[in-house]
Amino acid sequence: MRDGAPKSRKCSFFAKEFSSTLAYGGGLRDYNSQDAARTVPSPGEEAWGEMEREKNMSKKRKLDSSAQDSLYFESYADVTIHEEMLADTVRTDTYRRGIFRAGEQIQGKAVLDVGAGTGVLSVFCAQAGARKVYAVEASSIAEQAARVVRLNGLADRVEVIRGTVESAELPEKVDVIVSEWMGYALLHESMLNSVIFARDRWLRPGGLILPERAELFVAPINHLVAEERLSFWSMVKGQYGVDMSCMTDFARSCIMNGEISVQPVSVEDVLSHPCRFGMLDLHTVTPEQLKRVSGSFCCRCFGSSSLNAFCVWFAVTFPGEDGTQPLVLSTSPFKPETHWKQAVLYLDEPVDVVQDTRVEGSISMFPSEQSSRHICIHVEYTIGEHKQKSKTFSIPDWGQESQ
Repeated sequence: MRDGAPKSRKCSFFAKEFSSTLAYGGGLRDYNSQDAARTVPSPGEEAWGEMEREKNMSKKRKLDSSAQDSLYFESYADVTIHEEMLADTVRTDTYRRGIFRAGEQIQGKAVLDVGAGTGVLSVFCAQAGARKVYAVEASSIAEQAARVVRLNGLADRVEVIRGTVESAELPEKVDVIVSEWMGYALLHESMLNSVIFARDRWLRPGGLILPERAELFVAPINHLVAEERLSFWSMVKGQYGVDMSCMTDFARSCIMNGEISVQPVSVEDVLSHPCRFGMLDLHTVTPEQLKRVSGSFCCRCFGSSSLNAFCVWFAVTFPGEDGTQPLVLSTSPFKPETHWKQAVLYLDEPVDVVQDTRVEGSISMFPSEQSSRHICIHVEYTIGEHKQKSKTFSIPDWGQESQ
């Protein structure tokens, strides 16, 4: 995910027209751009034939995609989002260390920062000795990035470019691509596609990508937070003299639904060793492969408990140099917490497990039909001797949230 990528999705975002702005050496120049023309349905549209209806539905889907992109990019314009990202010291320090460890490969070279946000990674690259850094940022925060560049005396080496990487024109190929593209459950927001585009269009053969590999993990959990929330309704009578235990089933349907719940998971919640179910090599992965990232898992529980969810997290790896160990940025519940936290997938009903209960199945991650930037996760699983079950999870659509 980009520097300053939004993680709190409860705020409302509004699509709007905006001008593409290019900043050279901290100086901004505006170039007006037009949104795709929107078709306004006529009153008689309901009477159209099936072919016309299908054609307009296709057009609507394309316009929705454009609106989603506008929502996505403009959601990066608020300072709170960037504060949250920079305050994540695990994230930011790991990127800084990864960049400086690659100093010999960056020294005197050209670097492309995809989704530069406030420009902190671009500044790190310049500090590591890059000859030129192209900081590409599609949202209006690019203006602030240009100010950061000037304030740090790097306007001669860091060029902030307002626009998408797909539309940007660079004067040269680059030796290094750096990007903080990871979203919730790794693939939410679909920014990796832009990194792949940049790789294929601008990276010289044998060039460096930071980070260079991503891995996905899953483990069964007993998420005690959910259990505490459900038991709350049975405790109301003791506090206020009103029996509200009948609310428990309703609360369960609200809490343990089909949404991907992003929240921290404690080590004590995890019921088995984690299983890796996916790996992406950023030097070779293709957009086609990102349409469905799938894998299987099989684990055995540590002891007696109630399994009420699966937990998904990721790790990305920066290459080692001169025999040093690779540097890993992990969002595991076994590691210090990051702003990504973990993705919790609640089962419809908890299942009791004991030591060595076998938990196995498969996971598929794919873009939502409503918005290609939103991730869906489909899990098929078997717990012990129980029948196989399946469930599909998603993150609520931004457009729905803003209505």
